[in-house]
Amino acid sequence: MRARKIAVILAVAIGLGLLTGRFVLPARSARAAPAVTPGAAESSPGGGSPAPRPASGPMTDRHLLAAAEFRKAGFSRRVHVRDRVGDGNYANAACVGERTLEQTLGGNDAHFRGFVTTTETDSDDPTLARDIKDQVAREVAADAGSPALARNFAQRLLLEEVPCQQEPATHWVYGPTHTIGVAPGITASWMGMYDGDLNTTGAAPRGKEPCGGIAVLRNGSHYGVLEIDACLGTAATTLIVRAAVTVL
Repeated sequence: MRARKIAVILAVAIGLGLLTGRFVLPARSARAAPAVTPGAAESSPGGGSPAPRPASGPMTDRHLLAAAEFRKAGFSRRVHVRDRVGDGNYANAACVGERTLEQTLGGNDAHFRGFVTTTETDSDDPTLARDIKDQVAREVAADAGSPALARNFAQRLLLEEVPCQQEPATHWVYGPTHTIGVAPGITASWMGMYDGDLNTTGAAPRGKEPCGGIAVLRNGSHYGVLEIDACLGTAATTLIVRAAVTVL
């Protein structure tokens, strides 16, 4: 009798399948497939880490890049971290001029973090090494108050650097813009730097590795600029920039 009931159920299921285009069978317990968030960064196999959420609220030191990321990127020398809060120059002055963040965007409470290989820093700005060869990188970041304003600030800061992609031959030059998307609302754009002896046409050479560069970061309502003075190539720079914008 039990076998006949099962046969009737299967017959009904097959009949419904012929009508609807798929078979309707009694549900079986199965492990649910993981949900995928559109636009989210891919996680490493087996990682299972959720995509980070865009930042909001005031900036703190924990939103700045950590020195350990340079070691992960292959930089072998010891890196010292120097912090301060206030105003000051925020990008390569040789390209955009001697301007402060307040002059450009109106903010004067940005977080400055210098990465140096020396304990001898500028007396007026401890985030800068006295000798440029001891400067590994420098990050300037702040809270814009809203994601929309942070997006606006990041776009303006990036547009300032774009003209540096075209310079007279023998002058140092920035390369093409690379974009890193970590998650919705968390993005970075960076340009590698090329020495003047590689600039023979007024632009960055093709097929050559950069030597450091500059990145504009945006994470929720936070925005920032990261200058990398150490001679890092494409892969290492990408790792550093991704780490910086993710924690921002």
